[in-house]
Formats: sequence, structure tokens, C-alpha cells
Amino acid sequence: MKLIFKILKNIIFFLLGIGLLLTVVISLFVNFYPSFGGDPSAEDQKLYEQIAYFKEGKFYNIEATQMGFSFKNIRKLIHEYNRDDVQRAPKGSIPAESIDSLTIAHYVDSLPRITWFGHSAFLLEVKNKKILLDPMLGKSPAPHAFFGTKRFDYQLPIAIEKLPQIDAVVFSHDHYDHLDYESVLKLKDKTTTFFVPLGVDAHLEAWDVSKDKIKTLNWNDSIQIENVKYICAPARHFSGRGILNRESTLWASWIVEVGGYKFYFSGDGGYGKHFKEIGEKYGPFDFAMMECGQYNEMWADIHMMPEETVQASLDLNTKLAMPIHWGAFTLALHAWTDPIERFKESALAQNLPFIAPKIGESFILKEPYVYSQSWWEGK
Repeated sequence: MKLIFKILKNIIFFLLGIGLLLTVVISLFVNFYPSFGGDPSAEDQKLYEQIAYFKEGKFYNIEATQMGFSFKNIRKLIHEYNRDDVQRAPKGSIPAESIDSLTIAHYVDSLPRITWFGHSAFLLEVKNKKILLDPMLGKSPAPHAFFGTKRFDYQLPIAIEKLPQIDAVVFSHDHYDHLDYESVLKLKDKTTTFFVPLGVDAHLEAWDVSKDKIKTLNWNDSIQIENVKYICAPARHFSGRGILNRESTLWASWIVEVGGYKFYFSGDGGYGKHFKEIGEKYGPFDFAMMECGQYNEMWADIHMMPEETVQASLDLNTKLAMPIHWGAFTLALHAWTDPIERFKESALAQNLPFIAPKIGESFILKEPYVYSQSWWEGK
């Protein structure tokens, strides 16, 4: 009996030791691994306290937003995850076009040219300006590639290293599938200005982006640099890169006005009244890049269903919409083509003009609008 107790005692101490070691390793990783970024300073937080949707160190959505999981939902989530009849990623590689750096460097046409990199990453070229939107061009949306899902099998249209000088980089919020540490490191020396919502500047500064390059905006703030106007607009989402800093930075959608064109970039977020308000205040828009992917009824308040994406596009009063936030990563339980198929069906039913190009397939914003017909089918 004494031997049994001794063995149990040793096992308990061994498990406690392993637990303590893991705690120390996780703590060191979270506190010192650079991809977690920085935190808003106490001085900045004091300024945020004057904002109606910031309280006790956290930002809040204007509309009541449910983000928690009940025990019932967790059980349902596990059940959905274990289904084997849903194709959550392409069977093989998916088609993607390549872009030569010289075609970007020398593009001076007065008509806007737009290139999708997959997920929510875009290159907007207009009036001799080159603007990147949420350029997450890394391998995995996680603090380290080891922990996250991998990008679908396709070659990025162009490597970051080969991009020419960029006039502006716009970030919607600080989640890993939008704000990527490695991408920022490669972009910081070739980018003139970074535009971010409140608090996200702390991450960029932690990654040695010059403070002079960063413009930090609150909802409905705007700034004009040369011939381009950037407007930070509301969204219905959340933020956070670490364990304890959720909602410490602001999330946003963005409006870019240049050369007589108006572009809307939704970032992430659930459907809400803000879309109609934005449309009435800043619209109509020539082109809207609209979140449509990584959704589920269990977190419907923070990610739109495809039919809601169509309605949000109509609320904005846009001439042309494009579903984004799909085609690169598996971050939800639906089939990887579900977002575009459902969006397409709803958009056609409601007469919403839309485009769905291949990744890397640059298109000119000129009527009539065309897109690569259902390139995702059979993939």
C-alpha cells in the first residue's frame, strides 16, 4: 500500500511539474514573442475614456453584441467540427494569377485597378497611388505558424519583397488573419503611411514601425493626404491578440475617397444598422469589399451570413460589391465555397451587381463588370 501511495505521489508531483513548466513556457511566449504586439499605453487609455464606447479598458460595439458561448453551443461546435461531410478546404491547389512588380510600379491609368490576395487582403491602385488593405500575406493566421491553420494551396500573386513602394497600408483591426507580424516587418520600410483604428498603433510601434508613419483614427475621424481621403467608420466586431487584452483596441471599417471614386472596406463584423448609416452619411460607393466568410449562427453577431452581406451592400448603396474573408483559410465550420455560393445566389436574387475574381486576377473598375465564372467549382 505504501508503495502505491508513493507511486501516486510521484505521479502527482510529475504532473504538477509539467503543468508548472507549461505555465511558465506559455507565459514567456505570450509576454515575449513579438507577434503578440504591444498594448495601448496608460496615457492613451486615459484619452479613450472620453469615448462613449470605451469603458474599464475595453471598447464596445454600439449595438448589443453576443460573443460568448453557452455549454450547449460548445457541444454543438464539437459536433459540427467532427462532421466529415463538409469540405472545409480545397482538395488541391486553387487557381491564382501572378503579378509582376513592374506592372504595379508603372500603373498610372486613371481608372482604379484592384487585386485580391485572398481572405481580406487587397491592393488598390488609383490615381498613381498604391494602397494595401489588411495585407495579411503570411502563412498562418496565428501568433506562430505552428499553431494556426495553413493558407490554402496557392501561390500569392506577388511576394511582399517584390512589391514596389506603397503609399498606404490600412488595417481594420488587430486579429491575426488581418494584422500579420511578418507582413508588417516586410512592409514597414517600403510603406509611406499606416492607417489604423485606436490602439492598433501600439502593435506597429512594438514592431519598430516609425511613429511618424502611423495615423491613428477613431470612428468617423478622417484624414486627407495629398489627393486621398481616409475615413475610419464603425464596425460590429471585437479585437485582441493575447489572452488578457481582448477589446483593448478598436475595430473598424474604412472608406477611401480618391479621384472621384469612393471605396468601402468592411473589415470584419456582424450585420447592423451601421451599414445603412454609413451609406447615408458617406455613400453611394463605387466599390465595396464586404466580409463574407468564417461565419456561424453561434457567432452571427460578429460575422455576417452571406445573405446579410448582400443586404449590407444594399444598405451601403454600392454600385459593385465583392465578397471577401474567404478563399484563403479555414477559420469556421462551413464548406470553403459556401460563402461565395450563398452570396452569389442572394445577390442575383436581389439584383446586386457583384464581382468574384480569382486570387491575383487584377480588374479595372469599369462597367460592364465581369468575373471569372465560378472558378472555385470542383476545387
